[in-house]
Amino acid sequence: MNIIAGCRCLQDKIADLETYLIISRQKIVMLCCLLLLVSCQAKNQSTNILTEVKIEGVVSGQTLEVVGMAEQPNWISQVRLIGVDAPDLRQLPWGSDAKEILEKLIDGPQKPIKLEFDLDPKDKFGRTLAYAWKDQVFLNEQVLKEGYALFVARSPNHKYDNRLENAQQWARLMGKGIWNPEKPMRLTPSEFRRMYR
Repeated sequence: MNIIAGCRCLQDKIADLETYLIISRQKIVMLCCLLLLVSCQAKNQSTNILTEVKIEGVVSGQTLEVVGMAEQPNWISQVRLIGVDAPDLRQLPWGSDAKEILEKLIDGPQKPIKLEFDLDPKDKFGRTLAYAWKDQVFLNEQVLKEGYALFVARSPNHKYDNRLENAQQWARLMGKGIWNPEKPMRLTPSEFRRMYR
């Protein structure tokens, strides 16, 4: 009887040890997954650091020339507004209208604006990508809200996508700019550029 009782006790202890090892392994796997998830999120978070620059000029409804970028403090750099696809300047009258509305929002050269960067600060052509703020006005959003550009999501820069898309929808509902039913823009800016290169 003692041998049988001893075997049962040993079997119970082995079963308890197996259960403990299984639970421990599951906890270790979960911990590893959580650490991996946290490390991925840390890399993908955009920073809210704003860089102040001065406007040198407006190139188009989606591109600014600025002075004061960190890597080239005295050089003129072009900055493309994230999420904004403005009509080409040759796409009349919408291209010149888009440029004029951005100039009006900036209120002249040498004015300070703040640039906010997202996950990818450059596009595939090496142009700087940013969200631009003049005082408390979000320029990317305002150009869309006035109806002078299309919202185009650009991966991986999605920080303000909902806000920019809502601005476009508002302009569309209000029939502003390119959405004016009396003189709507027929080709998207990218379609126009492909046709008239």
